[in-house]
Amino acid sequence: MNTTLYKITLLAITSTILVSCKPKFDVPDPDKGNIDASNYVAIGSSMTAGYADGGLYYDAQKNSYANLLAEQLKLVGGNDFKIPYVSQNSIGVGNMGNAPFVLGNSTDCQGVTSLAPVKLAAQGDLSVFSTNIYASQGSFNNMGVPDVKTIDMNVNGYANPYYQRMASSASSSILSDAVAKNSSFFTIMLGLNDVLNFALTGATSGSITPVNGAVGVGFEASMNNIVDKMMANGAKGVIANIPSIKTMAFFNTVPYNALKLDAANAAALTQFYSTLNPAVPFYEGNNGFIIEDASQVYSYRQAVEGEFILLNVPLDSIKCNKLGSLVVIPDRYVLTLSEIATIEAAINDYNVVLKNIADSKGLAFVDVNSFFAKIKTGFNYNGVAVSAAFVSGGAYSLDGLNLSPRGNALLANEFIKSINNYYSSAIPQLDAMKYPAVTFP
Repeated sequence: MNTTLYKITLLAITSTILVSCKPKFDVPDPDKGNIDASNYVAIGSSMTAGYADGGLYYDAQKNSYANLLAEQLKLVGGNDFKIPYVSQNSIGVGNMGNAPFVLGNSTDCQGVTSLAPVKLAAQGDLSVFSTNIYASQGSFNNMGVPDVKTIDMNVNGYANPYYQRMASSASSSILSDAVAKNSSFFTIMLGLNDVLNFALTGATSGSITPVNGAVGVGFEASMNNIVDKMMANGAKGVIANIPSIKTMAFFNTVPYNALKLDAANAAALTQFYSTLNPAVPFYEGNNGFIIEDASQVYSYRQAVEGEFILLNVPLDSIKCNKLGSLVVIPDRYVLTLSEIATIEAAINDYNVVLKNIADSKGLAFVDVNSFFAKIKTGFNYNGVAVSAAFVSGGAYSLDGLNLSPRGNALLANEFIKSINNYYSSAIPQLDAMKYPAVTFP
């Protein structure tokens, strides 16, 4: 047999086999399973509302995980998901009256220009808070309110400007407005703010909500009250737990030992601190910052591995004004090991409560804590790396706390997986790569 002809024939046969054996994926048609998605209501805080980049603005609201989930629910009978949108023409506003961050050129105290988060304007759009939009737009499906704690949900006349702009009346509560929507399906992701406000101040102000106590005081009773009222009409839903702060970019971006010294400066600092007891040694290379710690004799010490320098620490002061070496980093920019342990213990207690409520009341459960831990470790999604690395990791927005549109799409998929698994539905997942990470100029 002609060898060349044999090879060509074999190639033709092999190609035919390969083409005919091309994998076929049996993608099921969308199916609602055991849920009624016609009237979906989302309850939560900043992530649910669509707060990102340090502010609430239109595009971020549009890309909240709650709205992305609502879009997929439309494939199985869901209807319009009304959101208390900030105007498309508004720059938005943060909880301190600030403008959101964008990525832009920033020149530091050493004259070095690089890409960094910069405020979109000197001040946020405070007019967002000046008008109640309920009268003109009616009730909302997205009842996410930035900064809300679980214990705040039942407070009548709750004095939060993000809620006041969407409240049905001056005496209503977030929960009463959510219940009045008469949902057929709901999601709840609450609890992070019950510890986060404390953590964001370096544990210097605010408090952690106790697990025990009456509605409006304790986490467990407050959460049970929320769930019972949302289920009173027979609605089904999903409860999510909350992430460890150890997984969040805000607490992991500035290393505890980012004080880099040459041999001469290390020797000089070691001499400077030599008369104190205990002495603080420095070495060539990376060293722990000097941080405020009121538990110490001199109210300062060197940071150790596992402690957090918060993302909002003044970096120019570290670079040019000896903050963290000759000048102590104030407590409000630091979380010590003991403070982290206290915060994490509360989160763990909350998550036990949330899982017990979901199990006992017959609701789906989303392990958001594990999802954020996965982001912290890093993973590939459709060939693209996703991680908690600030700016470059793709998951977090520029505030280091809330997610980017891509991160929200991935989170929405976690909800979809849990809904499909628990309620025997077939809701299609999102292609997260269709949603942007941090936008570069």
